[in-house]
Amino acid sequence: MITASKWKYVWRIFVILLLNLLIIAVVTRAGGTAQTLSKYGSTGTEVKKIQTRLKQWGYYKGSVDGIYGTATKNAVIYFQRKNGLTPDGVAGPATLAKIGISSSGGGGAGGYGANDVGLLARVISAEARGEPYVGQVAVGAVILNRVEHPSFPNTLAGVIYQPGAFSCLNDGGINAPIADSAYRAARDAMNGWDPSGGAIYYYNPAKATSSWIWSRPVITIIGDHRFCS
Repeated sequence: MITASKWKYVWRIFVILLLNLLIIAVVTRAGGTAQTLSKYGSTGTEVKKIQTRLKQWGYYKGSVDGIYGTATKNAVIYFQRKNGLTPDGVAGPATLAKIGISSSGGGGAGGYGANDVGLLARVISAEARGEPYVGQVAVGAVILNRVEHPSFPNTLAGVIYQPGAFSCLNDGGINAPIADSAYRAARDAMNGWDPSGGAIYYYNPAKATSSWIWSRPVITIIGDHRFCS
């Protein structure tokens, strides 16, 4: 038989546990440290961004309605498999970073978010590893120049994941470890340094297989790359 004193003790423990849970929830929300996470059943602006970008790149065929349904989940899984991510259909921090959707928080440059810096650094590292530092910045500048150019997608991720744009997406180089210099180069490019002279193309003449790229007017040569308009 539970006495009145035992009931009071149990009730006191329950209240303490409940208060602790409430404190944890309030601190987490107030601190803004929770990672953005979209998954099956989610709705809202972030889901629309995911759908828009995956549709631009051919992963998603449905409507941009902000509803994370089966079609969106399957598109995310397809994107994850193609980009070396765990194909769980959940748009967590790693997947959002690859898509180019920035989470809240600092660390950016030139108005870009931290995830944008990481994404640009990843491509710079893959495309210009071994190049002089100024050449790495120039590769980043070309990508950013494309964002502003009417012939290319108007987002960083859109430019990077445009089909056929960068060989590192096809050969797996984009998934290699990122060189420290690539992060610095990404920030320098985002802050306005453009050693390419406004180029929107670059190529290595020792590796280029497209005859079309050779027809582009060369602006400057840095390391093994020719930068073109």
